[in-house]
Amino acid sequence: MFIGHFGLAFAAKRAAPRTSIVLLFAAAQLADLLWPVLVAVGLEQVRIDPGNTAFTPLDFVSYPYSHSLVALAVWAVLLALVVRSSPLVVALLVVSHWLLDWATHRADMPLYPGGARYGLGLWNSVPATLAIELTIFAAGVWIYARSTRARDAVGRWAFAAFVAFLLVAYTGSAFGAPPPSVTALWVTALAGAAIILAWSWWFDRHRAAIGINA
Repeated sequence: MFIGHFGLAFAAKRAAPRTSIVLLFAAAQLADLLWPVLVAVGLEQVRIDPGNTAFTPLDFVSYPYSHSLVALAVWAVLLALVVRSSPLVVALLVVSHWLLDWATHRADMPLYPGGARYGLGLWNSVPATLAIELTIFAAGVWIYARSTRARDAVGRWAFAAFVAFLLVAYTGSAFGAPPPSVTALWVTALAGAAIILAWSWWFDRHRAAIGINA
């Protein structure tokens, strides 16, 4: 899953109104922030295999430290110990990554490093994947928009442009050409993460949680 993680983080703003959306995004996407780094250094492996599933050409050969349930539980605790705002919500978002990926991935999601792998395989159906992920994303964006208000034009239009950017990126990942190499994959993933986190920090600073004094 990709855009669904952002939908869940957007929705979490209602439960954690004083927490920056950038932290909520980082928590929900922590597995995918760690993954390209671990692939780059050789601790985890991915293979470009068009047709691996109907939705993605990626074969996630091994990602026990970024995507196993036990590893994510550990990362969740560690992150909750260092954040000052809504540690429980942040921890739950970290672990939620495994649950959403379990629904979409084929049976490649490990319970723990070296353990059994599971997955419901939603990615075997493009229409079903699009329907479920876009519904989660739309619901999350709606909840965030209802839970915050724009302080100025940046808060309004940078937020709208960000949502459009995620939708375009999602469409490109679903229907675009496979990455030319694993190196290009992890470089693009890191660059995309940097853009997303910086952009979300920017627009969220120009929005205020409804009912809370800025």
